[in-house]
Amino acid sequence: MSDTLSTFEFFQKFPNEEAARNFFETRRWNDAPVCGHCGSVSVTECKDHKPMAYRCKDCRKHFSVRTGTVLAESRLPLLKWLLAIYMLTSARKGIPSTQMARELGVTQKTAWFLAQRIRETWMNGKDSDDMGDHTQVDETYVGGKESNKHADKKLHAGRGAVGKTAVVGIRDQHGEVRAKPVERTNAATLVGFIKDNAPEGATVVTDEFKAYRSLHKHGFDHKTVRHSAGEYVRDMAHTNGIESFWSLLKRGYIGVYHYMSEDHLHRYINEFSFRHNTAKVGTVAFINMTIDRMVNKRLTYKDLING
Repeated sequence: MSDTLSTFEFFQKFPNEEAARNFFETRRWNDAPVCGHCGSVSVTECKDHKPMAYRCKDCRKHFSVRTGTVLAESRLPLLKWLLAIYMLTSARKGIPSTQMARELGVTQKTAWFLAQRIRETWMNGKDSDDMGDHTQVDETYVGGKESNKHADKKLHAGRGAVGKTAVVGIRDQHGEVRAKPVERTNAATLVGFIKDNAPEGATVVTDEFKAYRSLHKHGFDHKTVRHSAGEYVRDMAHTNGIESFWSLLKRGYIGVYHYMSEDHLHRYINEFSFRHNTAKVGTVAFINMTIDRMVNKRLTYKDLING
């Protein structure tokens, strides 16, 4: 990652809560506060920032840089939010909530909730455009160390993918990855996922799994790599890129998180894909991208634990 900030440099840049607040405000408002309730720019700064930093002259409500964002109902200092974002971008394979709790000086429950809200922000405003015209698609199963095979090959063996969650992923020629959990790996689900992400006419490389066989009927240039025949690269057609992403995801699962609840798996997968897609972005730029996504995003603890 270019322009990476060391922990020492992080605390030089953000030595206290005021520095963190100023950073959030500059990023969100460009130093011109906007009411988080009605959008008015007719605002006044409150003395001692109590009860909040600003008051709107139009709707007369108090607000702060947190209002209207995922930060709204959090009592955690903004400096701890910034440090949590920093930790999540610095740890390529993820960071457990127990470690985050120790470094932030909060409970494990608070750290877990904080990390989930940051992951939730990364799901805001993404995947709106088609990917490139040359993509690789594959699916895998998350939940355990045993080798992961296609459902039709393992379910009949009595062990297989039972207890695991299927995840489908797509990677374009520029290296961008999108992935999400799916309930089943049938043609309707997998082809539907490809149609949602790849432009019509795109080259789509997959293995020989039968669910992909109808891709050409949907206007895609479908190329198949026969893994069962020991074929992994043929005429530059391969699925190595998406498979390397699965390896990273599973190292994070086994080595860091140990367990990812099915209810929250989509957030963990998005964490890994977002970090993968921004691997060449500097630390501060990554933090900025996260702040940009926090607006109009709410996730309460009750919503979280209820799935």
